[in-house]
Amino acid sequence: MTKYKHIFFDLDRTLWDFERNSKETFMDIYLKYNLKKIGINNLNELFEKYQKINSDLWEKYRNGLIMKDFLNIERFYLTLKEYNIDDKKLASKIANDYVKISPTKTHLFPNAIEILEYLKSKNYLLHIITNGFPEVQYIKLRNANLSKYFHEIIISEEVGYNKPSTEIFEISLKKANAIASQSLMIGDDPDVDILGAIRSGIDSLWMNYDKSTNLCKATYELENLIQIKEIL
Repeated sequence: MTKYKHIFFDLDRTLWDFERNSKETFMDIYLKYNLKKIGINNLNELFEKYQKINSDLWEKYRNGLIMKDFLNIERFYLTLKEYNIDDKKLASKIANDYVKISPTKTHLFPNAIEILEYLKSKNYLLHIITNGFPEVQYIKLRNANLSKYFHEIIISEEVGYNKPSTEIFEISLKKANAIASQSLMIGDDPDVDILGAIRSGIDSLWMNYDKSTNLCKATYELENLIQIKEIL
């Protein structure tokens, strides 16, 4: 008999396939603005450049070094600059489109729905803790048919703290009426999901989809969501 009653999931890159959905969005934008015409010939290269820039800026945002509006536009502006395109107006248009289009994409990781149905059938109380913006994350959850599985949805911008801060985990436990010893955090990011859970006294499950090497001391480590059945 498992000791857990409350299961907290990360959303992006844990349930919702961020890379696949983001790349589809880039294809839409690439075609809409005919970016090939202005010298961007390789969509895959464009997306790879964006991923690195976006990741770096998100780390700064999590650490309180930059603001949301700056992040949203700067990640596209810097990506365009990689091609010597200095166009803030175009970056702003792409940023607005990205925020509108990306949450309408619905690709999930394999077995996501099956494992959520399984956990629900076992009477676990499921919740989301996600770093992100409400106007995006709620749409993702709704369009991907995920909202119905979760009792509490905790979004960093709404509560004022980002993972891995202990504050967002404390707020999440309180909102869910849960205690740390009976809770499990499931996420893909060792430095955000797992570290935050460890600091907060919550057991953690690292979804290591890429079979990466990391010294994080997660309670569990799996490569496919369906394997959660072996633990819960």
